[in-house]
Amino acid sequence: MDPALVPALYDALTVARLGSVGAAAKRLGKTPSAVSQQIRHLTEALGVPLFERRGRGLVLTPAAEQVLPAATRLFDEAEAVFRLFGELEGTPTTTLRIAASDYFAKPLLVPVLRDLSAEGTALHFEISTAHSEEALSWLEHGQVDLAIVSLAGDRPGLAPRLLFEQPFFWVAPARRGKKRPLVERLASGEPLLRLAPGSVGRKLLERWLEEHGVRPRSTVDVPSVSLLLAYASGGVGIGLVPALPLEKGALAGLELERADVEPLPVKLVSRTGPKPAPATLEFVERLEREAARQRARLEKLVVRW
Repeated sequence: MDPALVPALYDALTVARLGSVGAAAKRLGKTPSAVSQQIRHLTEALGVPLFERRGRGLVLTPAAEQVLPAATRLFDEAEAVFRLFGELEGTPTTTLRIAASDYFAKPLLVPVLRDLSAEGTALHFEISTAHSEEALSWLEHGQVDLAIVSLAGDRPGLAPRLLFEQPFFWVAPARRGKKRPLVERLASGEPLLRLAPGSVGRKLLERWLEEHGVRPRSTVDVPSVSLLLAYASGGVGIGLVPALPLEKGALAGLELERADVEPLPVKLVSRTGPKPAPATLEFVERLEREAARQRARLEKLVVRW
């Protein structure tokens, strides 16, 4: 191994994470030409093309994609080493980068962060909003340290912890008079609220529509579960949502109906590699305790509806 290639590898990994040389150069505090030179140097040394252009950005070649998990683990180990130096110096603050869908924030993350903050735990959080598939991709590319996802199946190189199983519900504006099944209302012409393409919720919805032969007359696309609930409670549209955000305060103005969709596991996912910092382990333990409380609440919700 040539140690001189390590900086070039880090530059290439940053380009892979951000999708462009310009963005990587800005993050690294270098010029784009300096980053491009590092990538050329690494490509020549390895003898394997690393990137190919897609639209205005860059993506890893299939060959480089196979190396990505190992490269990410290498820098995970390096971060662990510097964390140990920080502990020896007496400044053990840990940065924890988390990717999760927006609706996980209030019921899961906020209680944990509130308690850790009150106790003065030395953690710096960077929380990014992403749907489950995107969150796992960010995790694989090393852009985040943890991902909270609602998704079936596991991926190599990632370590999932099951938090709970999550059912799905149809939500719609509450109407006066005799109640009709929400699916009938959807089939009769009320607008369909849809999550972003590529999200797990959108895929589940499209599969259900195809299986039941329902063709909505009009649709409203929204980027998040929170906005979908806001539109429905405000009087517009019928949508398919996960059960977790359906807390008591969010149900005003809504009708609910259990959807005949298979529940999905909610998981906390990390990369395999070095042992996490004690502060990170404390966060994970607190999150699992909060998830247990939410599991009990969801079980009651299912019985009620």
